[in-house]
Amino acid sequence: MPISTNRPEPGIAVVTVDAPPVNALTVRGWFELADQITAAGRDPSTHVVVLRAEGRGFNAGVDIKEMQREEGFDALIGANHGCAAAFSAVYDCAVPVIAAVHGFCLGGGIGLVGNADVVVASEDASFGLPEVDRGALGAATHLARLVPQHLMRALYYTASTIDAHQLHHHGSVYAVVPRDGLDEKALEVARQIAAKDTRVIRAAKQAINGIDVQPVHRSYRYEQGFTFELNLAGVSDQARQAFVDKGA
Repeated sequence: MPISTNRPEPGIAVVTVDAPPVNALTVRGWFELADQITAAGRDPSTHVVVLRAEGRGFNAGVDIKEMQREEGFDALIGANHGCAAAFSAVYDCAVPVIAAVHGFCLGGGIGLVGNADVVVASEDASFGLPEVDRGALGAATHLARLVPQHLMRALYYTASTIDAHQLHHHGSVYAVVPRDGLDEKALEVARQIAAKDTRVIRAAKQAINGIDVQPVHRSYRYEQGFTFELNLAGVSDQARQAFVDKGA
C-alpha cells in the first residue's frame, strides 16, 4: 500500500507515503492518507504524528496521468476532494503533526506541509507550486503559511521553488538537517511533544486552530473553484496533456 502507519515509540505514530516513482498520489491515495492521519490522531495512545515519505521526494502532488486516463471530470473532482480531505486531516488532526520533508515538495505536498504543526526538512528539500503550469490553481492558501505574502505571489506566478534553508530563514521550517538525519530529527521533536501531557497538547491543538487568522478549509475550496472554471474552459486539460506528453 502507498500509505502505511507504524508506531516506532510509545506515543508516536509515523505515517509514511511510498508511491513510486515520485509520490504523486491517486484519488484513492489522497483519501487513504486522510483516513490514516485522522485515525492516528483519534487513537488515545497517539500523542503526536510524524508525516514522512520514502523515495526521491516528499510529495509531487496529484497523479496527473490518472486524470488524463479517465473520461469526464470524475478523476479531477476526486483529486480535488481527496486533496481537501488530506489537507484537512493534517490541520484537524487531534494531535500535532510533524512533516518530515526531503527532496521535492510540490503541489499537494505544499498543502500537507502548510497545514502541519511543525516542519523539519533535509538540506536537499525544495518547495513549490507548479499549478499554473498545469492549468490549475490551489494551495496558495498553504504556501502563504510558509512564506510572506509577496514572496508567495512571486513563487506562485512563476511556478518557482524555494529551498529548505530559505524557509528556515522565514521561520516556517523548524530545522534543516542532512538527509540521513531527517527521520531522527523528526523523532527527536516528536519525543519532546509526546513526553507532554497529551490532554494538554490536544487542547492546545484545538486552541491554536481556533485562533488561526486564516480559514484554511474555506480559502482552499475557494481556490479550487477557479480550477473547475479552467477545466470547463478546456485550459486545464490542454496543460495536463502537455505535461503528460512531455514526460512520455
